[in-house]
Amino acid sequence: MKQLLLILLVQVFILSTVAAQDNATTLDKITGFPAKFLDKLSRKAAGLEEKIIAKTEKALRRLEKQEQKLKKKLAKKDSLAAAQLFAESEQTYQQLRSKLSKGEQFLSKSNLNNYVPYFDTLKTSLNFLQQEGDKYFSQATALKGKLTGSLDKLSALDGKLNQANAIRDYIKQRRAQLKEKLGQFGFAKELKKINKEVYYYSQQLQEYKDILKDPEKLEQKAIGLIRQLPAFRDFMQKHSELAALFPDNGLYGTPQGLAGLQTRNDIQALLQGRIAAAGPNANQLIQQNIQQAQAQLSQLKNKINELGGGSSDMEMPDFKRPNAQKTKSFWKRLELGTNLQNTRGNNFLPITTDLGLSLGYKLNDKSSFGVGASYKMGWGNDIRRITVTHEGIGLRSYIDFKLKGSFFISGGYEQNYRPRFNNIQQLSIQPDYWTQSGLVGIKKKYSIGKKYKGNMQLLFDFLYKNHAPQTQPILFRLGYGL
Repeated sequence: MKQLLLILLVQVFILSTVAAQDNATTLDKITGFPAKFLDKLSRKAAGLEEKIIAKTEKALRRLEKQEQKLKKKLAKKDSLAAAQLFAESEQTYQQLRSKLSKGEQFLSKSNLNNYVPYFDTLKTSLNFLQQEGDKYFSQATALKGKLTGSLDKLSALDGKLNQANAIRDYIKQRRAQLKEKLGQFGFAKELKKINKEVYYYSQQLQEYKDILKDPEKLEQKAIGLIRQLPAFRDFMQKHSELAALFPDNGLYGTPQGLAGLQTRNDIQALLQGRIAAAGPNANQLIQQNIQQAQAQLSQLKNKINELGGGSSDMEMPDFKRPNAQKTKSFWKRLELGTNLQNTRGNNFLPITTDLGLSLGYKLNDKSSFGVGASYKMGWGNDIRRITVTHEGIGLRSYIDFKLKGSFFISGGYEQNYRPRFNNIQQLSIQPDYWTQSGLVGIKKKYSIGKKYKGNMQLLFDFLYKNHAPQTQPILFRLGYGL
């Protein structure tokens, strides 16, 4: 009996030691990097807050200006209608801008349309670390200041998001009101401008929310470690934003909470009664209806994904070809690319490879332009006499227009320095050493994984006859980009 008791005590000691080690390992990981994680999070929140303020103020000023123009035009046709419709327009926009700058909250109810799951998890995680952190990591005291600062930044960003959501809802309502009142006066062109402004503001706001849904690696690691703690799961169920939207009455999982709900047997009995009343072919009809319903749901899902990516804030434009690039920042509209071109040798020129680097800018979803430079490397006249030489450099410009699908019409102008050189000092800016190329052709773009893109170009140089010695007119290039 004593031996059995001793064995049990040893097993309990071993299990408790292992559990303590696992717990310590988790806690050590949590305390290993929070400072850097919190600093990055604070900068990210502050940057998004500034962008939301700037974009919202710009949208409000543009809409106010457009309404003032509408007021003047309407006054020429119906001064009384203009006075009534735009009586408080200027004052309302001034109040919205004032509340935005002062951080005053709008009277609006929380709803699922404005709910961002990851942002809720992020805020709740920091609240958990601030309130319960002393129990789970040793550096809690040292990080109190950083936690408070990060929470303040997230709270400020949350407030600005709520303000932006309320302003978006207001300008949508205002757009509907103007459309209803001004439809009879023939202001379709002016109303379309307002609709464009509302659409692009809504899309920009959604893009900011998408940034919140895309955490950095450090954020993912930190939140992942916090989620491993059972105490956090309980904290999340009680203190998250989702818990506030769907408050728990304390009866979940109890017999009192299940009172009045239909049981599985009740539902089965009801379905069997309905099927029996429908006749002998009821089962077959039900199967057909289910298949039709599933097909229709799939079609609707595909349409929603095409239009708005499944977002609850999806805005339907009433104008053709909205420009998705308009809501992106300048840096996100840039395209960095490289390309490769091989040229056959002749009696005067060796075999060469052109290595090009380009930087482009997307005007819209269908066109872009850019500039670049190239270096021409020589390989000798044939495989038996390989000699690496510097055969020239080039300056490039290009413009692409979407033709159909992944095919583009591509054009460009280039200046190429042809003489061989051994060092940079030998390069000359004299015009006689530079040849011009005018290119036009077809470009095919394709994806390489999730991040990278590739393209193939078939180009015709319509100035090739002016080159001395004459170069080949048809060029084939392979390109890669981000």
